[in-house]
Amino acid sequence: MAVSFKPAVMSTLLLAMALSAGAASANALSENFDGGVPSGWTVVNNSNPLGDAAWFQGNPMAFNAQQGAPNSYIGAAWTSGKDVSAISNWLILPTSTYHNGDTLSFYTRTVESSPFPDRLEVRFSNVGGVNVGGAADSVGSFSSLLLSVNPGQDTGVYPDAWTKYSVTLNGLSGATNGAFAFHYSLDDGGPNGTRSNLIGIDTVSITAVPEPSTYLMLGAGLGLVGLARKRKAKAA
Repeated sequence: MAVSFKPAVMSTLLLAMALSAGAASANALSENFDGGVPSGWTVVNNSNPLGDAAWFQGNPMAFNAQQGAPNSYIGAAWTSGKDVSAISNWLILPTSTYHNGDTLSFYTRTVESSPFPDRLEVRFSNVGGVNVGGAADSVGSFSSLLLSVNPGQDTGVYPDAWTKYSVTLNGLSGATNGAFAFHYSLDDGGPNGTRSNLIGIDTVSITAVPEPSTYLMLGAGLGLVGLARKRKAKAA
């Protein structure tokens, strides 16, 4: 027995199907760092000379997390390097499928009134993976610089209160298997250098736009609803 729906009901069902399809294809992410470096994320410390610590669970003695437990953020610091060091400390998100319009958002800060400048880059690889090269000045496949917080490595510029930043992908040729990376990068850093102190990252999210097929489905659904309405009007 065939089942038929009124136009209003059909419209609701088709919209739900379209939104469901978009949600299924979206590569959304939400991370609050309740347990250190998340599973599937990769840490690569190319600092030279290399220090004792890479990315680590947040330290509430420096500052509290943006939300959640006081230590539920991820941090990087001068300990990435040794002596006077070129710091190059990477935190790489898992490879996923991205589209133009997908947005990465996060919060970051340093300690209050820090006398040592910090810098953080957000980079993107359009082939994914974890290839950042093996030297302090290499970026590997993460050649797309999307954002630099304190690009001049100047004192007093990196925010010392939790501040939100967002970057949006564009220029992709289509659906792309890629990866975002946070890059803690400083010249003359380390325990004996003039730069590098401590930064935190918290509340990372990726908001994905629906795939084009979602809009096509929705458009086709609205066409069917219009046809049903015409048929109903003719029958009347």
